[in-house]
Amino acid sequence: MHILRFSDLCAQGQARGQRVFIRADLNVPQDDAGRITEDTRIRASVPCIQMALEAGAAVMVTSHLGRPTEGEFKPEDSLAPVAQRLSELLGREVPLVADWVDGVQVAPGQVVLLENCRVNKGEKKNNPELAKKMAQLCDIYVNDAFGTAHRAEGTTYGIAEYAKVACAGPLLAAEIDAIQTALANPKRPLVAIVAGSKVSTKLTILQSLSKNVDGLVVGGGIANTFMLAAGLPIGKSLAEPDLVGEANAVIAAMAARGAEVPIPTDVVVAKAFAADAPATVKKASEVAEDDLILDIGPETAAQLAAQLKAAGTIVWNGPVGVFEFDQFAGGTKAIAQAIAESSAFSIAGGGDTLAAIAKYGIEKDVGYISTGGGAFLEVLEGKTLPAFEILQKRAAG
Repeated sequence: MHILRFSDLCAQGQARGQRVFIRADLNVPQDDAGRITEDTRIRASVPCIQMALEAGAAVMVTSHLGRPTEGEFKPEDSLAPVAQRLSELLGREVPLVADWVDGVQVAPGQVVLLENCRVNKGEKKNNPELAKKMAQLCDIYVNDAFGTAHRAEGTTYGIAEYAKVACAGPLLAAEIDAIQTALANPKRPLVAIVAGSKVSTKLTILQSLSKNVDGLVVGGGIANTFMLAAGLPIGKSLAEPDLVGEANAVIAAMAARGAEVPIPTDVVVAKAFAADAPATVKKASEVAEDDLILDIGPETAAQLAAQLKAAGTIVWNGPVGVFEFDQFAGGTKAIAQAIAESSAFSIAGGGDTLAAIAKYGIEKDVGYISTGGGAFLEVLEGKTLPAFEILQKRAAG
């Protein structure tokens, strides 16, 4: 994927004295008082801002936060808590600028944070007039927000069309490189883990991956539907019986290529979905009518772990059981540890996956942890993300 990289422009001295507009993803969780409860995204955005400052640029940064109503600014929509945290991380004051579309005062060596971009009328629908105005604010536009790369909005697409120069920041560039390594040119065997409550929400991902991967591990409610397709009992477990045909089609597509969808041979069941529900390990063929399947069993976990350790590339999206309850966390823990121990290049994404990675402390052992949930899923579906598309177009001239 050919795109301009901001790091290259900085290395060549092309950012010195230039006005640089960075679209970051600073959409962090907050408590009822507006305090930031988790700042990973802000910390991940710091290297791009520092790169621009060290290159001698006049730096403007913006992001969305929450779901504001366009044209109606409310105090709870403000990036003020983000400006405060960014100031602490950068070790310098980061002024917050409101009503910035018609002009911004910022000198080389300075950085300002532009108030919540989704308050601007026309942002979500990528209004060309808004995009042109924003493009006039800068000499170089930098997209460093993978989390919004699947949306064609004013600050993610439109401004990139009209800015003098449009490029990818270090965070976005790293995502592109990781995606290319894992999906475009993977070291084989390529194993994907796709788990979640419903086949329907990930059907297109399963269909897309079934054409490319050597092993497709399904987990959670998705695995229950595949177990039904394999003729196994699932009791009162979460499943989508009307999608058994689609599950069979994925199994058949994989089999036609000599690849497989491993079906659990044992499972962990309970009579109720509760943190204190007693857990019982059963053969997959012996699930009772009143059982709920809440995890894969130890035999299945060991088989999958062996497959992952022998993989060349691993894509991970979703825990394979209810890992929030310790008695149903064994499968996800075994998968996490196998990925950590594997020599394969691994890429992981999705909120629950990141929570599992944090719970088992394997952050340093995963090749690349994706920062975008929806964008990561769309890449797995085989879609071209709008932000990637426009940056490629601009790089091609």
